[in-house]
Amino acid sequence: MRYKAIALSTLALLAAGELTNQAIASPVLANSTPKPAASNFVVPVEASPASQSAAAIPSPEAAVKPTFSSSSTNGSTVSPSSLSSGRTTNTNDIAVTATDVQVKGGTPELQQLVLNTIGTRSGGSTSQSQLNSDVAALLSTGYFADASVAKSASRDGWNVVFQVKPVVVRSLQLSGNQVLTPAIANDIFKSQLGQPISPTTLRQSFQQLSQWYKDNGYVLAQVVNVQPNRDGVLAVDVAEGVVGDINFRFLDKDGKPTQGRTKDSFLKQELKLKPGQVFRVDVARQDLQHLYQLGLFDNANISLNGDARKVDVNYDLTERLARGVNAGGGYSADSGLFGTISYKDQNFGGVAKQVGLNLQVGARDFQFDGNFTSPYRESNPDMPGYSVNGFKRRSVSQTFNDHFQNNPSEAENYQEPREGQIGGGVTLSKPVGDWDTSVGLNYTRTSIQDRNGNTIAKDALGNPLSFSGTGVDDLLAVTAGVTRDQRNNPVNPTQGSLLSLSTQQSIPVGSGNILMNRVQANYSQYVPVNLIGTKDSQVLAFNVQGGTTIGDLPPYMAYNLGGINSVRGYGTGDVASGRSYVLASAEYRIPVYKPVGAVLFADFGSDLGTGSSVPGEPGVVRGKPGTGFGYGAGIRVNSPVGIIRADYGFTDKGDSRLQFGIGQRF
Repeated sequence: MRYKAIALSTLALLAAGELTNQAIASPVLANSTPKPAASNFVVPVEASPASQSAAAIPSPEAAVKPTFSSSSTNGSTVSPSSLSSGRTTNTNDIAVTATDVQVKGGTPELQQLVLNTIGTRSGGSTSQSQLNSDVAALLSTGYFADASVAKSASRDGWNVVFQVKPVVVRSLQLSGNQVLTPAIANDIFKSQLGQPISPTTLRQSFQQLSQWYKDNGYVLAQVVNVQPNRDGVLAVDVAEGVVGDINFRFLDKDGKPTQGRTKDSFLKQELKLKPGQVFRVDVARQDLQHLYQLGLFDNANISLNGDARKVDVNYDLTERLARGVNAGGGYSADSGLFGTISYKDQNFGGVAKQVGLNLQVGARDFQFDGNFTSPYRESNPDMPGYSVNGFKRRSVSQTFNDHFQNNPSEAENYQEPREGQIGGGVTLSKPVGDWDTSVGLNYTRTSIQDRNGNTIAKDALGNPLSFSGTGVDDLLAVTAGVTRDQRNNPVNPTQGSLLSLSTQQSIPVGSGNILMNRVQANYSQYVPVNLIGTKDSQVLAFNVQGGTTIGDLPPYMAYNLGGINSVRGYGTGDVASGRSYVLASAEYRIPVYKPVGAVLFADFGSDLGTGSSVPGEPGVVRGKPGTGFGYGAGIRVNSPVGIIRADYGFTDKGDSRLQFGIGQRF
């Protein structure tokens, strides 16, 4: 058969439990080995594939009846030794009436098969050559080790008696098999081995073998032929759907062929399905999920072309915009006049390596942030993934913000401290089972500065701004984390879950001699729903996270709650600055029309009463409530630079705020 343009959409293939070919011709019990029947079929993109029912073995009357002949038919008995081409040399081969036809030997089932196979019928005409042909037809079925016919004259014609000896099945002979082992086949056909042949038992075993292929994901496999012979050997010929070539075609947003950046050789290394293997639907499903997890493609589909013995696997891929350069400039009270330029490539070299660089040059300072990542590849399991980064940045502190609760008069002269940081690190990553693991070493020097870049050690109330008390801290830390990502899309998931656990252990060296351990956990769940009956499914998304710090805690490293990436409706860091925290969010994501979507959201965050345990109590003296709740609505726009979001949030304090961000909240 031909598999022509079988479109397996990513969602259908990932979500469906099985993929089947309804048009695959049912194999038959016959005297020859047929080729897989030719046919074309399409699996709809939107529909989940239906189950393939086991094909039934045709009834005995469908058996092919080859013609044999004998060199001598003068006697009353015809045996296999007297047959050759099915024609008789008897010149008196005159048609007579078969007054009675009987079958002796074998089971009632086989006797009925004899009556259905022979051309001689009670009350019908027959001849010596017809009887020869009948015996030949019986032997050609493979069910009989021996067959003969005897005739005796009656008043009105001949009484005919067929004598048969059933084949005893002694062994199996497999052909075309790769995943089907002799042990599995012997177990399936064990009820027939060592026993006189039974068409019913063969039919049941045939159905069990077809079901075994289906249950194990070999949805293109079929049993082509099950044929016994007179020696007791049961020949089982299968076509299992062996993968031939694997091809890639890149399409643009409109579905037209285009030039892709990703290298074919890289993609072939990443796929578990390889040429020469038997096509298996669960492996194809895993490969599609892996292609999405590379973060390079907006869409990926599979089509199959070939027959049951060899099938080519074709991937249609729509690449995500992976490379971009942006430049800009402006003026701020911090930096004065400044210019920025950024470069980002998620598919560096066409092998999914990542490069990023951001530069900001201003009248007062120079900032940069650069990184390079080479992810772990299963094709090279001994080589871990790695990333390196270096940075020099300066930003308004989220911890030391807003006015003082107990001394509002200071607000007029108070300049919010800036956190200046310089450092870098390296991280190694490798999967262990279903988990992605990582370990890294990072160094950061933090300087708390005023607007002019001068180091400051205390705020207006005399509270320390660093752990060392000098305004400058050194932090050398070993980090470790594990992540289990079961989302169907890492950028804009519609189903699945994401769980991550991380820890950071500092080594007490440098300014401050900081000895601390930070532990965090983060879990997200995505559930597809259709509450309002739109064409595209909506998504209920949930996130809960928390963390705590054990040991020393620089005040600027407190967990800050509030803002576009925390409790929306509040300003950045306005809810709390604590040693511990918990944050929970829920969203109802509604597609409107591509590329726009809408969101309803609710957020809750708390420092669990730990604000007073942070050195200098930055959250307490600045009047942060420690607990906050926000809710509202927003829009999402899928743009070339990523998902742009705008949320309008209301707080439990009666305030409201419009906030903007890049990417989904979680």
